[in-house]
Amino acid sequence: MKTLSRKDEIISVAAHLFNEKGYKAVSMRDIATAMDIKAASLYNHISGKQEILSEIILKVAEEFTVGMEKVVSENSSAIKKVEKVIELHIDITVNHSEALAALNNDWMHLEDEDLKAFVKMREDYEENFRSIIKQGIDAGEIKQYHPEVILFSILSTLRTLYLWNQKRGKLDVNILKKDMVSVLIKGIV
Repeated sequence: MKTLSRKDEIISVAAHLFNEKGYKAVSMRDIATAMDIKAASLYNHISGKQEILSEIILKVAEEFTVGMEKVVSENSSAIKKVEKVIELHIDITVNHSEALAALNNDWMHLEDEDLKAFVKMREDYEENFRSIIKQGIDAGEIKQYHPEVILFSILSTLRTLYLWNQKRGKLDVNILKKDMVSVLIKGIV
């Protein structure tokens, strides 16, 4: 098992606290207390809370971006691509649920270039997903519902999966993938 660097440890502890209390309610002192160190010591590894938030959110957003690029480049049916997107969300949720909470709840606290980068990644991701859905409709794989309704329905479920998964206890990831793919797709094919 890989040992975390001090910076990664700070980011991990902060992600946990942001998940519990929200970004605005957590101070650098809270992070230091949770790590049993002095607040000033944090600044040897990071510049401040904004850097921590950016690291958390942009890392997960990049994982979504890379995953979506892989799905888009596959030579497979639109419905198979929708399945892969659902599985991508489940994998990221299972592996990064606290970071996902920050991405969903605290992205608006990002600043300047980090905010622009995040919004661009999110918009590109949604546009790629929308295109997959439209391709599926055009190919007759997906029912003739409005693409925005399908996109909203699937993404709303997937974006809040981390809440359900944390609350309900960890379900076996393979069962979660199989059942969620089935439940989300049977309504559109």
